[in-house]
Amino acid sequence: MEHSLEGERVYHEYVQREEEFLRAGYNPELEFYSAVKSGEVKRVRELSAEPLHMKKGLGKLAEQPLQSLKYHFAITAALLARYCIEGGMSLGDSYGLSDFYIQKADKAKRPEDISDLHLAMCVDYTNRMKSLRKNQITSLPVAKAVDYIYEHLHTRITLSELAATAGVSEGYLSRQFRKDTGITITEYIRRKKLETAANMLVYSDFSPAEIASILAFPSQSYFTEVFRKEMGLTPARYRTEMHFHNEIDGKYQGE
Repeated sequence: MEHSLEGERVYHEYVQREEEFLRAGYNPELEFYSAVKSGEVKRVRELSAEPLHMKKGLGKLAEQPLQSLKYHFAITAALLARYCIEGGMSLGDSYGLSDFYIQKADKAKRPEDISDLHLAMCVDYTNRMKSLRKNQITSLPVAKAVDYIYEHLHTRITLSELAATAGVSEGYLSRQFRKDTGITITEYIRRKKLETAANMLVYSDFSPAEIASILAFPSQSYFTEVFRKEMGLTPARYRTEMHFHNEIDGKYQGE
C-alpha cells in the first residue's frame, strides 16, 4: 500500500492519542498506564492534568480524606511499578521508585501536595521508560535513525531515507545499528510497527485491515502473518484476548 497523507494523519493522531481517535470500549485508566509504559511524556501530562485530589469517582478508602487520597496514591504507584516492569524497567528500580514516592506521599499534609507528587511520579516513571528506549544506543546516527522510525511508522521506511537522515552511508548505519541494538534495521522497524499495531488493537476500534494500511504493511495477509508469528495470536484474536483480560483487571482494580 502506498503511503498517503491520510495514513500519516491517522498515525500521528494515534501516537498523540487525540480524543477524537479514541472509540467505544476505550478504558482511560488502561490507556494512561500504557502511555507511561511507552514513555509518552506529553500524553501522560495531558492525562494527568486534572489534580488527583479533584478527580471524581475516587472510592473512600479511609475515614480521613487525606488518608484516603494517600491510599489511592499508593495504588497508582504500585500499578506504575508493575506496568513499567512489564515494559523493561528492572524490578529494583521500579519498586524502589514506587517506595520512594509512597514514603514522600505519606508525609504530605495537604491534598494539593499529594496531587503535585502524583504528577511528578507519573512523569518520572514515563521519562525513565522513554530513556530505556535508547539505553543501548551509543551513536548519534543510530539515535537519529530511531527517532525517524518512530515518527514514520505510517510509511515504508527505507535504508536510504534513514541514512540520509542520520548523515552517514547506508553500510555504516546498518553496521552501527546492529551493534547498538543487537538487531537489523528491518527487524527493528517490524517490531515497532507490530508493537504499535498491538496498542491500536487494544485502544481503538480500527479493523486489522485498517491498521495494516495505516502502518504501511504490504497487505493485510502479511500483517496477519507477521503479527501471529510475533504475538502467537492473530490480530483479531489478540484484540479479543486483551479486551477480556483488561475487563478482568479493571474489575479487580475497582474492588
